[in-house]
Amino acid sequence: MHQTVDSLGEKHQRQEYAVRCLKDAINADSGSGQSLYFLGRCYASLGKVHDAFISYRNSVDKTEANADTWCSIGVLYQQQSQPMDALQAYICSVQLDKSHSAAWTNLGILYENCSQPQDALKCYLNAARVKGSLSSSLSERIKFLQTQLASAPSVSSQTSKLPCIEDAWNIPISQEMASRHKGEDDAAKRPRLDLQMPPHELHTMQVLQNQSSLTPQDQSYLKQLQHKFIQIQNQSKREDQQPCLPNGTSNSLPDTKPTLSESDLESLLNSRHMSAASLAEDIIAEFGLTSNRDLFDNRHSSQVTANNNVNTAGPERNVKSSPVSMEMTANEILEIVKGIGKTGRIDSNILHDDCRPPEPPSAPYPPVSEDKLLPATPSVLLENKKEAFSPALQEFCLKSPIAVVRGLANVLRLDLGLFSTKSLVEANPEHLIEVRTQLKQPSDENWDPEKRNQVWRCESHRSHTTVSRYAQYQASSFQDSLREEQDKALGINHQSDSDSNSSVPSKGKKTKKSGVFETVKFGTNLDLSDEKKWKTQLQELMKLPAFARVVSAGNMLSHVGHMILGMNTVQLYMKVPGCRTPGHQENNNYCSVNINIGPGDCEWFGVSDEYWGVIYNLCSKNNINYLHGSWWPILKDLYAHSVPVYRFIQRPGDMVWVNAGTVHWVQAVGWCNNIAWNVGPLTARQYQLALERYEWNKLEKFKSIVPVLHMSWNLARNIKVSDQELFTKIK
Repeated sequence: MHQTVDSLGEKHQRQEYAVRCLKDAINADSGSGQSLYFLGRCYASLGKVHDAFISYRNSVDKTEANADTWCSIGVLYQQQSQPMDALQAYICSVQLDKSHSAAWTNLGILYENCSQPQDALKCYLNAARVKGSLSSSLSERIKFLQTQLASAPSVSSQTSKLPCIEDAWNIPISQEMASRHKGEDDAAKRPRLDLQMPPHELHTMQVLQNQSSLTPQDQSYLKQLQHKFIQIQNQSKREDQQPCLPNGTSNSLPDTKPTLSESDLESLLNSRHMSAASLAEDIIAEFGLTSNRDLFDNRHSSQVTANNNVNTAGPERNVKSSPVSMEMTANEILEIVKGIGKTGRIDSNILHDDCRPPEPPSAPYPPVSEDKLLPATPSVLLENKKEAFSPALQEFCLKSPIAVVRGLANVLRLDLGLFSTKSLVEANPEHLIEVRTQLKQPSDENWDPEKRNQVWRCESHRSHTTVSRYAQYQASSFQDSLREEQDKALGINHQSDSDSNSSVPSKGKKTKKSGVFETVKFGTNLDLSDEKKWKTQLQELMKLPAFARVVSAGNMLSHVGHMILGMNTVQLYMKVPGCRTPGHQENNNYCSVNINIGPGDCEWFGVSDEYWGVIYNLCSKNNINYLHGSWWPILKDLYAHSVPVYRFIQRPGDMVWVNAGTVHWVQAVGWCNNIAWNVGPLTARQYQLALERYEWNKLEKFKSIVPVLHMSWNLARNIKVSDQELFTKIK
C-alpha cells in the first residue's frame, strides 16, 4: 500500500517504509514468496536492480508457478537491455498463465522495440483477448500495427534480433524454470513414462553385455534391463506420434525411434556413444569414495583402482567407474549419488580431473622482437552516446589485454564533480580512508631507500585517516607545488647539497634516508558501498554501458550474493603526484574498470596475462612474493626477458578497461581521484581464468576473496547461459 498509494506521503519515504515492512514480513514468514515478490517490485522502483533480481529469484524458489514474478523479471531484463533474457522470462510467465495480459503486452513492446512488428501484433492481440475490456492505448497500438503491416512489403530475409513468438515458445528453458511450471492442460497432467533410461542402468547393461560369462543372477538382471530399454524406446515412438502443444513443462521430445527387438538391442548399444564425463569422477572424489559400491547394485560392484577405473570381471576389460555424464539432468545425478556418505577429507578441486595443477605459464615462444616491446595501447575516442552503448565497444575491450576509452565521461555526461575531493568532504568528511606512505620516484624507476640500486620491492607503509584530513594534505601538497614553481621562476633553489630530487644514484658516502627521497601519501580503498551515504554518486554510475557497470545481470560478480568491497562495489583513490598502485593482477583474474576523475593525469603500465609467469619468476628472483608482496617492475628487466609493456596516460574522463589476467601498475602524474571496481563478463575465458586462479591461490596459501564455487551455483540458478563453452564449464 505504501508503495502504490500517493496520498500516504513523499514517494521515497513511502518506498523505504514499504521495504522495511516487507523485510519484517519475510522475517516473520521466510517461506512467503509473495512478500519476496513485492520486495523485488519495491527494489526495482528504487533502481536497485541487483537487489530486485535476487528478491525475484528467491520468490521463484519459494512460490511455484508465479507468472507475476517472471513477468517482473522480464521487465528488469528489458530495462537492462538484455532482450533475449527478457523474452525468456516473459515466455515463462505466459506459459504459467496464458491469460497474463501484462506479460503479453510487455512481450509485444519488446518485439516492437526489436523491430519485429508481426510478433508484437500477435502478443498485443493475445493481451487484448484475455483482458476483457480493451484499453484505448492497446487498441490504438493494435490498429497502428495492423495498418503498417498491411501497407508494408513482406521481407522474408530480414534478420531478426529475437526468435519469432512460435519459436520462442518452444525454446528449451532452464531446468529450474521448467520444474516450476504447472501446465493446465489435461495432457500435461497425465503421468508420463520417462523417455530416457537412467544412465547408470544403461552403463550397467553395457558392462554386462560385454562379459564373456555371466552368473544366472546376472543374466536375469541383464534381461530385466534389456526389457526396460525396449519398453522405453517403444513408448518414445508412441509419445512422438501424439500432437503436443508447448506448455513449458519440459524440453522438446526425443526424435522418433523405431520399435526395437531383442536382436536389435546389442547393435544399438555398441554403436551408441557412451560418455563417462569427469563430472562423476569429481563427485566420487568429493565424497572420498574408495569403491563404487553405492553407485551400482551390489551384485555388480567391483574394486575401484587408483586411477578411477573399474576392473570388470572380464580379463581384458577396463571400464570407466563413473556413470555420470554431462548430458544428465540434475535429478538424475542426485538419484545416482543418493546415499553416498562423506568419508574423509573432501577434495574441493574444481578443475577437470585430467588437468594438471595450475602453475605460472612459460614465456611465449618465439619471443617478440625488440621493436615490439613497447606496443601501441589499444584506445578509442568516443564521439557520441551511441558509440558508448555499441556492442562494438564491449567487443573492443574484451579482445584487448588493456584498453583506454577516451571521452567516455563527456559523451555520457557523467558528473565527475560528484567524486571530487570537495564533494567527498561535503558528503562524508569523517569517512575512513586507508593511507599508504610511499617514496616519490620517477614512474620508470624504483630505487631502494638509500638510492643505491634499482629494486623490485615497492616501499609502502599503511595507516588510516579521514576524508577531510587527507583532503587537507592533498590541498597543501598542491599549494606547496605552486609555491615551488613560483620560486623557481624567481630563481630560488630549495634543494639541499645532497640533490635529493636527483634520479641518479649517489656515488659518495651513504646518506640518510630522510635526505634522499620525498615521501607521498596515497589515499586508497575509500569504500563507496554504502548506498545511503553515496546514493548520488552510485546513481550517476548507472549512466555507464551495461558491460562496465558495477551491477549488471551480465556481470558474474553481481551473482555472488554479497558485497566484496572493491570488487562488486565502488572504491575511490585520492592521489598526489608520485602515488603508486604497485604491480598486480586483479583478484581471481577478473576484469576491472577505472575512471580518472581528475584534474591530473595517471600513467599506466600493462602486460598481457600470457606473460604473468615471467613476472612471477622475476619477483621470486628478487625475493618478493608475487601475491603477498608489494612490487614495482623494472622496465629494463622486462625488456631483457622479451616482455612487451603497454604504457599510456589516462586523462580525466578516460576509462581504462583491464582485461582478465592482465598485470598492471599505475602512478599518479598529477593531483587526481580515481574510481574503480571489478566486473566478470559472461565469457568462457573469464570463467576459466577465475577457476585457475582460485585453485592456484590455494596452492600458494592465498585467500581468494571471490567464492567461485558459491558464485557458480548462483550463476546456474540465476541466468540462462547462451555461450555453450561457458555453459559446459559451469556445469
